Amino acid sequence: MTRETAPKNPSFEALPEAQIAGLDLLASAVVLVDDARVVRYINPAAENLFEVSARQSTGRPLAALLGEPPGLDGALDNALANNWSYTGQNLLLTRGGRETLHVDCTATPVAVGGASLLMEFRPIDAQLKVAREERLIEQQQANRELIRNLAHEIKNPLGGIRGSAQLLARELADPQLKEYTEVIIAEADRLQDLMQRLLNAHRAMQPGPVNIHDVLERVLRLIRAEFSGVKMKRDYDTSLPELTGDREQLIQVVLNIARNAAQAMQGEGEILLRTRALRQVTLAKKRHKLALELRVIDSGPGIPPGIRDRIFYPLVSGRDSGSGLGLSIAQSFVEQHQGMIDVESVPGRTCFTIVLPIRGDE
Repeated sequence: MTRETAPKNPSFEALPEAQIAGLDLLASAVVLVDDARVVRYINPAAENLFEVSARQSTGRPLAALLGEPPGLDGALDNALANNWSYTGQNLLLTRGGRETLHVDCTATPVAVGGASLLMEFRPIDAQLKVAREERLIEQQQANRELIRNLAHEIKNPLGGIRGSAQLLARELADPQLKEYTEVIIAEADRLQDLMQRLLNAHRAMQPGPVNIHDVLERVLRLIRAEFSGVKMKRDYDTSLPELTGDREQLIQVVLNIARNAAQAMQGEGEILLRTRALRQVTLAKKRHKLALELRVIDSGPGIPPGIRDRIFYPLVSGRDSGSGLGLSIAQSFVEQHQGMIDVESVPGRTCFTIVLPIRGDE
């Protein structure tokens, strides 16, 4: 059964809070089940991993949460019968009845109220993703520093080129020759604008309280005005509190992503802006009690496979006319907010996921 249709056990009783104190704070996903394989408790990390609330999952069969991985039931029976721990590696679970999830699982017999097994899940995909993200961030920081230095070096000579072209234009009597100086001046201005955009990605934040939905509504209006054929949809968690951040930077982050999506769809298609709350999240090697998850999902052709791993690098673009700066600047702004940005893309669905800490105590 899926979690939507699985019936609750009428005799189900919640575990006493004193017996599960501390499990809420763990970074790993923990699920407690009884002898009948009924879920008695899941911690916030498990709610995030399986994308289900504790209220939806407690009192329902374990299969409603995990699907039915081959051999798992027999291994759990064996662990209970012999009172020893079971460790399963690279188990393939079903999340939400649709998506698959690769995890390592450890099941340990316990005696906590009515629960008899403590199951700890460690997503393999997440471990590999964290390692890959750390490696990519180091590479991207080095690339951005190199390009920033180059931008400084290029910007100064451009001023001299532009000034010389202006002086030359005053000395030329032939209007046809002046057309060439006008091209030089226009191209110098274009390059100076490009260099300024590269340098602005490193400007200092101006933090303050930000309502993320105000930010998204601003982006929504801008995209609708620029791309009238794109259908904009909302899926907001309106219970989210304000976060501490730079409002203009966050608008630029979402606008760059949404505008890229609209351009990739050639002004037609659908973009969904979705917000959710995450609990007990690690960002930039720091643990946060509460975080914001923002997803920008489009129905476009997807990111070309050849640049998918380099899409956040400066000057990398999937369009011939693209500057390759929008996503690089977006990632730079997200990192300044101590957040994380990632992308998953297949033809027909590209999803940019941004996770930002919500500092309720500041």
